[in-house]
Amino acid sequence: MSAEYQLDQDINHAIIEFYERLSSWEQSVVRDQGASLAQIHTVEILGANGAMRMKELADKLGITTGTLTVQVDRLVKAGLVVRQSSANDRRSVEVQLTEKGQQMFAEHDQLHLQLTREMTAVFDDAERQQLLRFLARLNSTF
Repeated sequence: MSAEYQLDQDINHAIIEFYERLSSWEQSVVRDQGASLAQIHTVEILGANGAMRMKELADKLGITTGTLTVQVDRLVKAGLVVRQSSANDRRSVEVQLTEKGQQMFAEHDQLHLQLTREMTAVFDDAERQQLLRFLARLNSTF
């Protein structure tokens, strides 16, 4: 086995372990919020980006518009989002957080920020900047 292959394997396993740990943390945080993880992710995307068209939101979440429609129906029922006609295209529907949805986003975002601070406390500022650059490059590949 080559050193390059072993390095790829080590990176692969580290990414999987990180994903599993983050997912476990997410599940534990969401458990008490009265919404599914998928619904919380929808609130997170809208909170970070503002009102979005259904197609654009589905693409960001990596799901079909049909699946998103079911999620948005539940979020509307819970009072977390509203649907409205797009100002630019009346045929298009946008989804936007309500005040209650914005509050949920702010609370969840603070939990993420706290976790980020805890995880990166072992790094100095230069390492934190480097981590940010690496994550941005990784995210751009998707």
